[in-house]
Order: sequence, then C-alpha cells, then structure tokens
Amino acid sequence: MTVAPPNAGAGGDGEIASLQPDMRVLFAGAAATALLSFICLPFPTAIASSLLGALMIAGADVDARAYLLPDLVTFGATLAGFAAAFFLTPEYPWRSAGFAVLKALGAALALIVLRRAHQRLRGVEGLGLGDVKLAAAIGAWLPLGLVPLCFALASSAALASIAFRAPGSDLRTLRVPFGAYLCPALWLLYFVSALSA
Repeated sequence: MTVAPPNAGAGGDGEIASLQPDMRVLFAGAAATALLSFICLPFPTAIASSLLGALMIAGADVDARAYLLPDLVTFGATLAGFAAAFFLTPEYPWRSAGFAVLKALGAALALIVLRRAHQRLRGVEGLGLGDVKLAAAIGAWLPLGLVPLCFALASSAALASIAFRAPGSDLRTLRVPFGAYLCPALWLLYFVSALSA
C-alpha cells in the first residue's frame, strides 16, 4: 500500500537522504537478526537469514519514513533468495533455484494484478512498485505455502497499526507504508520455516 510521494523522482538531496536507512536502526536490527540466526540455525542458513534480516531492516526503515522501497533492498533480496535456494539445497540446486524464480514471478504477478485492479476500481494507486518487487523477494525466499501467510501477516499488522495510530481517519486517503510490514513478515516467516526444516 505504498504510494510514492508527489516529488518522488525529483532527485533532490532530501529524497536521496530519505532512501538511506538510519544506520543505528540498521546495525541494531541486523545485529539482532544475526544473533538470533546464529544461535538457532545451522551455519549456512544463519548466514542467509542474517543477510535477509539486514535487507529487511533497511527496507522497513526506509519505507516507514519515505514510502519507498529502495531497489537495492528489493532486487538484492530477490537475488539473494535465488542464491540461497541454490546454495542451501545441495541435492537439487538448479531445481530449487528454478522453483524460487517461478515463485518470485508468481508472487510479483499476483501483486501486479491486485495493483492494477485497485487502480482501475478506485482511480488511485494502492500498491507501489516497490511492494511488487518485494513480492518477488517473498516468493524467492519462502516456501510456497508461506507466501500467502506473509501477505496476511503483513496486512494484519498494517491494519492493527492503523487502528491504533489513526482511529477515525479517512481510510480512503490514509497512506500506509506496506513494505514496512512486509519486510519483517518475510524475515520472520523465513526464520520460522528454517527453524522447522
């Protein structure tokens, strides 16, 4: 549900600064996800989980402030998901990576359809392209059965946040940084699925 601000793409210094994560948030969040990953997961999976955690902390922080998801986060997470599928499945690396690509394309396509349907029905953009690109990362990283759960978890968290943060607001005009909810949902579900693997 991320909508680019009116001056997006203007190239001003403020826009560039807003696309940089807060380094304190990034380091603290990345350290926390890495610590948890290395305590609970096997070494190669812990590396993947830590990388995903750092990317998702950066994405959530930037989207919460700027209503934009940087390409470095979305494309980086998607490519890292393909690499994780390849390297963490030594028995069938190519098949696993190919399936990750198909899941990524399917998740992104589903959000493109939802984005266009909303725009056609309401006449306004309801999902930003960053959310579509992040959907590809979700497909790349998560088992197929967890992909819908990721969107459900993020949507529930966003709705709960709206209920507490802006009760009585006009929901038709309220801007929600959906990526700020999708990012932690992706990492959390990847971590939980890796724990149970």
